[in-house]
Amino acid sequence: MIPENIKVLFYNIIQKSIGSSPEIQKSSIVGGGDINQSVKIITTKGDYFLKWNKAGLYPGMFEKEAKGLNLLRNAGELKIPEVIGYDEDEDYTVLVLEYIKSSGKASGFWEDFSNSLSRLHNHNSDHFGLDHDNYIGSIPQSNKPHSDWTSFFIEERLERQIALALDNNRIDHSTIKNFRSMYRHLDDFFPVEKPSLLHGDLWSGNYMVSAEGKACIIDPAVYYGHRLMDLGMSKLFGGFSHKFYEAYNESHPLEKNWREAVEICNLYPLIVHVNLFGGGYLNSVKSVLTRFCQ
Repeated sequence: MIPENIKVLFYNIIQKSIGSSPEIQKSSIVGGGDINQSVKIITTKGDYFLKWNKAGLYPGMFEKEAKGLNLLRNAGELKIPEVIGYDEDEDYTVLVLEYIKSSGKASGFWEDFSNSLSRLHNHNSDHFGLDHDNYIGSIPQSNKPHSDWTSFFIEERLERQIALALDNNRIDHSTIKNFRSMYRHLDDFFPVEKPSLLHGDLWSGNYMVSAEGKACIIDPAVYYGHRLMDLGMSKLFGGFSHKFYEAYNESHPLEKNWREAVEICNLYPLIVHVNLFGGGYLNSVKSVLTRFCQ
């Protein structure tokens, strides 16, 4: 099931991490992702999560994912898988992480998750962005630093995705016009705040419940941005429990119009989905713009 040269890369990573090469006893497919192939590996020295892809398909993806995980882990606010290492050869690139055993939600799960995220958002930077670019899904994400949120959101988030959609004939000029009309109103929805450390892709598929019954977040698209971006993403594709938002508002109060603001935030992941999948996502983009572009 695991190609032999991927096993070699896996052994090299483990050797560097623990000083020995354990015997693989069993491996099993881990579902949930549509970009990389993933397996749980049981060895004589412990369990690991391994994922791989073809070398050069997404340059630097695993290195940047490792950086993002380490940045979140070092903040010390949420459970984050430990990065064991990453490597590549001529054919494949691989990433090895701590394997997180899952369980059911502990009592107060949503409140604990929310309070932990609120504390993460109190880790701040002087600029919006990051010192390196990364990915959101399989699409490159620009993190060029800006001193204000509005210019970062327009130039590094929306306009880059609009340009990609236009190149791929997935967006019409009237929708682009509506985006640029909406830009005039952005300052009305985003209170001036310090840049917050964000997960960056915080939808329901990117958290799991650890063995302790608490939230563990995975597959980040890390940068320093407006904290409403994480809250907005969390409301896409089903959303989190109402307890999550109530607890967040108690620990890190939100403006009265935050629900409208997160709709604007979600223009970014929605147009990312236009570029990834096309289909009905453009209609979702148009629906949001219709509300806010006048």
